[in-house]
Amino acid sequence: MTMVLAEEGQEVQPSTSMADSLPGMTQSQFDRWVELLERRTGMVLPRERRSFLVTSLALRMRQIGYRDVDAYYEFVTSGLAGNIEWTALVDRLTVHETRFFRDPRALRLLRETVLPAVVARPGWDGQLNIWSVGCSTGEEAYTLAMVADRYFNDTGFVARFGVTGTDISLQSLSTAKAGTYSRRRATDIPEEYALRYCEPADPEHFLVSRKLRRRVCFAQINVLDVGGLAGRAADVVYCQNLLIYFDRTRRQAIVDSLVKHLRPGGVMILGAGEVLRWTHPHMTRLANQDDVLAFRRSDEPARRAVAP
Repeated sequence: MTMVLAEEGQEVQPSTSMADSLPGMTQSQFDRWVELLERRTGMVLPRERRSFLVTSLALRMRQIGYRDVDAYYEFVTSGLAGNIEWTALVDRLTVHETRFFRDPRALRLLRETVLPAVVARPGWDGQLNIWSVGCSTGEEAYTLAMVADRYFNDTGFVARFGVTGTDISLQSLSTAKAGTYSRRRATDIPEEYALRYCEPADPEHFLVSRKLRRRVCFAQINVLDVGGLAGRAADVVYCQNLLIYFDRTRRQAIVDSLVKHLRPGGVMILGAGEVLRWTHPHMTRLANQDDVLAFRRSDEPARRAVAP
């Protein structure tokens, strides 16, 4: 995934007329919006990004006819209509950055180590569930499905597998569900996968094959809420390039919450450097030649949880 606060170079620059009409914002108003953003999404907006917040709010307020910052705040924090508007605002405040086959080392670990271990598990029931946490516009979830489908086709194992992609952004999830992408995105897909899983849609776009799309589903979930969901369903939890946008305490709380969604023997794959000195009584660092940050779950307490 990745839902991240928009970077300076990615901000929408206001025109002179727009700059003249930006709503005034006191420090207390800025702090109020920052607190709301952190409380609801976990994302932290530093003080030096104040102009970005003001510009983004002004653009959205103009679209729906608001001129007063406090009135708009009251709107987005109350009622069903406010909840819907909050979703639209979050889409404006964040950039959804992802691509197909983003981390070849992690995907190699999945293909060469994790999937073989799943099918070799005593009593394996032929089912495999993969969860892409913070899937953004779907490229990561479809990549995981491609790798899994290719593995089972190549090895001859018969499996019922599925990939679930979750994200906070309804707009991103809409793109993910459609499975249609710019042809430029196809350059990130290895040729052997592109030939098998991609179809032309029009001169400018390609479509993920229907057969693969049937393996993937998407749902709106705020990563801060995963602790309240029913657990123990996933063989693989794949969460990369998301945790770095949270503070250390919240990162560890999120990872702790993700653990309960792993079946015994399941593996959680994180992005390099996303958690430091993290340990869990049922998780052990998975050794691998590429040093991918991955942990395996056991219902027996881990003898030693190795942290990066």
